[in-house]
Amino acid sequence: MRLLGLAMLGTAILAATPAFASPTLQGSYGDWRVYARYDGDQKLCYVVSGAKSKSPSSVRHGDIYFLVANWKSGEAFEQPSFKADFPLKKDRPPKIRVGGSNFPMYTSANEAFVAERNDEIGLIREMRAGSTMRVDAVSIRGTNVSYTFSLRGVTAALKKAKDSCA
Repeated sequence: MRLLGLAMLGTAILAATPAFASPTLQGSYGDWRVYARYDGDQKLCYVVSGAKSKSPSSVRHGDIYFLVANWKSGEAFEQPSFKADFPLKKDRPPKIRVGGSNFPMYTSANEAFVAERNDEIGLIREMRAGSTMRVDAVSIRGTNVSYTFSLRGVTAALKKAKDSCA
């Protein structure tokens, strides 16, 4: 059930369809934006930032995002995810590095999630303390890609998202 909910999360966050209300900007904090939206009666609040650098430069990456979501229901709290503009290789899931800490993920099509709640908590802690975050991934075609995200403003953005879904 959690996997299904997680897979729907990325779609609900970034895709504006008639079934989902359009996201409303709640605030901007450094390189992070806070949004809220409704999926029926369910309120979802999330922070999002685009990749600051994309490697290799010879590849068309498309839009690359990192998100941290809260559901008012409590189904998710500070749940990190990575969203690519292309399918990810399932047997070589992305890895996140913040400072000296690494966090493994698992994939669902073009999204990746941290599998264990303790790792999610550790990642959020490192994001609050760090200045940059790197995500290394492999496309379904086998291309190794790497993305760097600024963590400037993430602490204030996370607080705003939590408050918006309280």
